[in-house]
Amino acid sequence: MANINPGATLNSVPAPSKQTLSSAYIDFAASDGATWAQQYLPDLMEKEAEVFGNRTVAGFLSQVGAEEAMASDQVVWSEQGRLHLSYTVTVLSQGDRTITMPSATHGVRVGDTVVLSDANKTVKAYVTTISTDLLTVTVAPYTQGDLSGLTESSAVTHMFVYGSEFAKGTIGRAGANEPGFKSFSNSPIILKDKYEVSGSDASQIGWVEVSGEDGQSGYLWYLKAEGDTRARFTDYLEMSMIEAEKAATDSSALDDAGVKGTEGLFAAITDRGNITTEVSALVDFDNILKEFDKQGAIEENMMFLNRTQSLGIDAMLAALAGPGANASYGVFDNEEDMALNLGFAGFRRGSYDFYKSDWKYLNDPTTRGGVLDAVAGTTTDGLGGIYGVIVPAGVSSVYDEQLGKNLKRPFLHVRYRASQMEDRKMKTWTTGSVGASTSDLDAMEMHFLSERCLVVQGANNFMLIKGA
Repeated sequence: MANINPGATLNSVPAPSKQTLSSAYIDFAASDGATWAQQYLPDLMEKEAEVFGNRTVAGFLSQVGAEEAMASDQVVWSEQGRLHLSYTVTVLSQGDRTITMPSATHGVRVGDTVVLSDANKTVKAYVTTISTDLLTVTVAPYTQGDLSGLTESSAVTHMFVYGSEFAKGTIGRAGANEPGFKSFSNSPIILKDKYEVSGSDASQIGWVEVSGEDGQSGYLWYLKAEGDTRARFTDYLEMSMIEAEKAATDSSALDDAGVKGTEGLFAAITDRGNITTEVSALVDFDNILKEFDKQGAIEENMMFLNRTQSLGIDAMLAALAGPGANASYGVFDNEEDMALNLGFAGFRRGSYDFYKSDWKYLNDPTTRGGVLDAVAGTTTDGLGGIYGVIVPAGVSSVYDEQLGKNLKRPFLHVRYRASQMEDRKMKTWTTGSVGASTSDLDAMEMHFLSERCLVVQGANNFMLIKGA
């Protein structure tokens, strides 16, 4: 005779009274899926709430730069050196009128007329002799017998050539100056990402209607996950161009992983550009203008700032509303009320126009907004506490080594690998068994790849703003 045994959780025992019990129902929300804890139908809000708004932080490079294709492992460009001859020298002897040059590669020649100056005095002189090793220069002042008044035995004297002079009947000029050649290069890096979903999950409908930054929506969760992966990878493309570093010869990245890195925006400005502290007063801006006067003097500049710096500039300009504030409102049709509205977009100081914008990347707590301020001693990151960056508008003339000619290009642009056969600007492809099957893997894999680098031309015209 067969023995029939009920399952341990068989729902076969009737309730002793008319009542609703959780044990009589299946709970689809329970972790074990065996009980029904909620016996009433909920008012289901199936639309996913977008509580963070647009979560992407990309967009900076699209506002200030351009993108161009390249078909090599590196991009090489050259930039003009300064036109005039200027050096920081040491007055070796006031009485002997001798000066020590910083190196033997200087361009000073006999017959040049120079200006020598330090914090104490300014002297104009004539170059009479130059030593054989080119390191010592003897001059003859025009207004005094020697170099008295200039600081001796300290490399604090500024010297620049302003012309030349020769007596009647003298021979021609000795020697010639060759223009300086400054060449820079950067190499692209390969970025990759991947999203994978099993074939079973790809065909499963959920109760949450998802949405994403790229406009994808529906009840298939993998649409959400794939869209987020794509949006995050797009952000990585820009963030890498901003944060990337070249691997040093003794770095672990090069020794252990064999990756060489690339020069990002912050690294380029730190190495070849200008750095200032937080701008909180008009005198801070005036110092920036004086520095820009020494550089390319690009009249239009864009400022991308975090919230602290943006509000600080708003407060500074609001304090200039009184008469005699020495501020111009030309950008705002000379309407003071329009300019000092605390949501202004630009202003003019001296001969420079500044257009400012909030930079979400510096405010987002999951990116630069979460980096502690290095000045406060809370982090050892040398680039911590970045409050903003000043980027010149317009284009620069640059000699392209590969094309062999001068081109007009934005100061900031991205180079990506591409040819007639392969475009690696932003490459995506799908593999697996879902949809059009390409392998025996019972899953769908979405692959993302890009190969690119950033070109920062004329970094001397850029300014990085750090915490005070």
